[in-house]
Amino acid sequence: QVQLVESGGGLVQAGGSLRLSCAASLRIFSSYVMGWFRQAPGKEREFVAAISRGGTSTDYADSVKGRFAISRDNAKNTVYLQMNSLKPEDTAVYSCAAAASPLIVKVSTSPDYWGQGTQVTVSS
Repeated sequence: QVQLVESGGGLVQAGGSLRLSCAASLRIFSSYVMGWFRQAPGKEREFVAAISRGGTSTDYADSVKGRFAISRDNAKNTVYLQMNSLKPEDTAVYSCAAAASPLIVKVSTSPDYWGQGTQVTVSS
């Protein structure tokens, strides 16, 4: 059974930083592109960032470019999201996702697996 388990969320002041982790029980983690999404109260879920299987290519939503960084450690079956210069509008439940594809676009449009999410709250 595939599981994606996020951790690292919490309450932080505006301008602060958090690092999210997502541990995956995927059989061959390196064969999956990985991504992060977020959903704020009353809003639809939106794409945040994605990373290729080898970690050499990344993609970001315009709203987080220059502030967030996605990375992965294939030896630990884990993907990370480093979030800097956080703003109140970044408040949301952050979920990781996985897609069995060589294409980053697959995870940003139709992932195969989802995690439960971790809450990130940014106070002003």
